[in-house]
Amino acid sequence: MRSNLAGPRLLLRRLREVMAEPITAQERLDKIVVLIAANVVAEVCSVYILRADGVLELYATEGLKAEAVHQASLRVGQGLVGLIAAEARPLNLPNARAHPGFAYLPETGEEEYNSFLGVPILRAGRTLGVLVVQNKSHRTYLEDEVEAMQTTAMVIAEMVAAGELEAIAQKGTGLDLSRPIHAIGVPLSEGVGLGHVVLHEPRVVVTNLIAEDTDKESHRLEAAINRLRLSIDDLLSSGDMAAIGEHRDVLEAYRMFANDRGWIRKIEEAIRNGLTAEAAVEKVQSDMRARMLRQTDPYLRERLHDLDDLAHRLIRELMGRQHGPLASELPQDAIIVARNMGAAELLDYGRDRIRGLVLEEGGPTSHVTIVARALGIPTVGQVEDIVSLADAGDAIIVDGEAGEVYLRPATDVENAYAEKVRFRARRQAQYRRLRNKPSVTKDGVEISLQMNAGLLVDLPHLAEAGAVGVGLFRTELQFMVASSFPRMREQQAQYEQVLDAADGKPITFRSLDIGGDKVLPYLRSIQEENPAMGWRALRLGLDRPGLLRTQMRALLKAAAGRELKLMFPMVAEVDEFLKAKSLVEREIKHLRRHDHGIPDNIRLGVMIEVPSLLFQLDELLHHVDFVSVGSNDLFQFFCAVDRGNTRVSDRFDPINFAFLRALKTIVDAANRAHVPVTLCGELAGRPLEAMALIGLGYRDLSMSPASLGPVKAMLRSLDAGRLSARLLPRLEPGHPETNIREFLLRFASDMDVAL
Repeated sequence: MRSNLAGPRLLLRRLREVMAEPITAQERLDKIVVLIAANVVAEVCSVYILRADGVLELYATEGLKAEAVHQASLRVGQGLVGLIAAEARPLNLPNARAHPGFAYLPETGEEEYNSFLGVPILRAGRTLGVLVVQNKSHRTYLEDEVEAMQTTAMVIAEMVAAGELEAIAQKGTGLDLSRPIHAIGVPLSEGVGLGHVVLHEPRVVVTNLIAEDTDKESHRLEAAINRLRLSIDDLLSSGDMAAIGEHRDVLEAYRMFANDRGWIRKIEEAIRNGLTAEAAVEKVQSDMRARMLRQTDPYLRERLHDLDDLAHRLIRELMGRQHGPLASELPQDAIIVARNMGAAELLDYGRDRIRGLVLEEGGPTSHVTIVARALGIPTVGQVEDIVSLADAGDAIIVDGEAGEVYLRPATDVENAYAEKVRFRARRQAQYRRLRNKPSVTKDGVEISLQMNAGLLVDLPHLAEAGAVGVGLFRTELQFMVASSFPRMREQQAQYEQVLDAADGKPITFRSLDIGGDKVLPYLRSIQEENPAMGWRALRLGLDRPGLLRTQMRALLKAAAGRELKLMFPMVAEVDEFLKAKSLVEREIKHLRRHDHGIPDNIRLGVMIEVPSLLFQLDELLHHVDFVSVGSNDLFQFFCAVDRGNTRVSDRFDPINFAFLRALKTIVDAANRAHVPVTLCGELAGRPLEAMALIGLGYRDLSMSPASLGPVKAMLRSLDAGRLSARLLPRLEPGHPETNIREFLLRFASDMDVAL
């Protein structure tokens, strides 16, 4: 049943007047409960607000005992009020006492009331409290009365979000919206960042809730939905996914939801009841979010993200807002919080003001993670519901080493992390003082320290960190952040800029390593059960020779008159390298034939990351100018461990004796063949692991710029000869000590090696 719609509209007008009055928060709440009681013809109206300790406290009432305000309380899940807070859905009962969850508070004097209607006070799907009406008579409240209660709950939610109720909170208690939150995620990029939340694709705060003219609001909604549908259709027809950072299947889901009459009908109904168009969208989405968050079906939970995004876009259409803040508007200590984002979107923010990145999704090999790591931005991923928990401007700490996030941290936590940041800064200052000192061990062994890079913004680190060159330049990052496939001239210009920025220091370019987990949004991706071992890198390049030849020609032209050092990834057999080499030779002939300049010196190599090459080393080393060990992939293939799978990624120690034997096989074979060998995976960037590599005989290491200082400090305090003499026997069959990590830690402690 429905009542006359004049009631809800009159209520909204009265609410607008109350919200505009220059009165205290308590007086405002007291007036609101009186208004609701009169509108619903209820004998009782009460507001319970959720505190940070999980307690629902009575903040205002009409009809119950006045002395119970700020004294009566229930825990979430306790009684009918607690049940509404726990489940975030209304409860409409003609006989409340018959409900199994019924429990009354004697201090309020509510035992004589029978009928009960309670609605959650929601904001972005989060429960902030409960609004209740009660009557002595047995009655079921009408749909319009439920609607009026939900609308009033929105108004109260904005009071909570604006901090208005903090002034009347009891001493020693805070509201749930401002409580500190400690969340555990997955560490994706090392470092610690302290700052303030900047929401990527932020929720637009709807402040104008109550409509002056419902017909006008309905027309605004219709126009905004049409614009939204057109924008989605345009994106799908053009095929340019990168413009919004979403893939086609997500856009198809958007289109389906944008044309869903049930969703739109709910919004239209909320407008007819007196809300503005944007407030109606927010109300409907908050209700749906609260329900879907409690679903266990992963498909439904994923659809929630699509609906959230669509609702936020529709609100922006209605309010004329653009997506995300401008880089110039960022605070000096911005921590970007996002469900997920593309690599190019992160770069749009600019590096200078970003102190950290927190993602609800994201994994170690996602594009944005790779870029964040290259930029040295502390990053934590897979932090559940962080977007809805955080508000713009909230204080936040990102611990990219432990995978922890502290939202609105307590003072002692903030002080502890501030000291940790100061300690890291002091350590970095010490490392900077080592920048121009030679990378030589205590016994005179020279170790070449190079850095990994992938973007032009990485190159200043060459001088800052004291690297002798770039041991791995990931050329695919340029393709990942572009909105369309870079043409040959664009690639050439990029490589020329990189070589110029290196100022004569050597750079080892890796040919395109795309496919598998590195999907380019403008190329059709192939679904594979095991993408890491699928159609990717050189395999893709040899099957699509035009793509590989375009890159080879761009590199050759960019390096004209200089040295070009190029290696090929994911080589599983020698013949694959020979085919790639023939493509390079073909491009050299083409450039000479057309009188184009070519490099003065061309060196071609292979990245050893497929275990099959361990049994072809002699043949391979006969053909290549150098080799580089990609320890990340080599280890995951060697131990059959998916490094993106958190269940198994830490199962095996990369410095176990079996893997070290494999690494020793490579360096010994390269030394016999007089072929230079570099190791450029994550092993090289950790001091203890780098120490093991030096003990095995590696003399060229490439790592992230942030790792150069710690590794140099370690090696300058190391006696490499003494380490090798003690390490190598432990790799022989039959040696009783098999825990190499424990041995290395013991050796470092005994020999005062700086770890």
